[in-house]
Amino acid sequence: MPIDRVVINASPLITLFRSGLHPVLPQLFPELLVPDAVWNEVVSQTYDDPAARGLPTASWVRRTAATLDPRVKLWGLGAGETAVLSLAMRKSGCTAIVDDRAARRCARVLSIPLIGTAGVIVLAKRRGFLGSVEEALHRLQSAGLWLSAGLIEKLVDECDRAG
Repeated sequence: MPIDRVVINASPLITLFRSGLHPVLPQLFPELLVPDAVWNEVVSQTYDDPAARGLPTASWVRRTAATLDPRVKLWGLGAGETAVLSLAMRKSGCTAIVDDRAARRCARVLSIPLIGTAGVIVLAKRRGFLGSVEEALHRLQSAGLWLSAGLIEKLVDECDRAG
């Protein structure tokens, strides 16, 4: 089933911008929502960051207000994660892009469709938007996304087998 509408958290945005891989987002997803809490977290950083500079000028994102869902709020997640998961719950056909372990657990419990930043890269490779999934994953690592060597190896193997 294709993923058309996504709502994205700050850490995936930041690492994708820092690694220069952010152009895959509009190629993959016709509708990319950024909740206000995430927007503020990304653009209000006090240091010079590619995401803080790039997000406000990205024509392919839609900044969106999010009403917080009480079931998500109970998890005590950060403001961005709570907004992302709440918005994904309320918008039909919406997938959350989150990496935080607790947020991913919450999404699974509440049956919120989700994908992580590494999953975005695998999807981009499968759709022909990237040449090397291994190179892209290493770029994400260099940009600050924690990925174990075992996970990278597993994802590269999966992509190689898929063709």
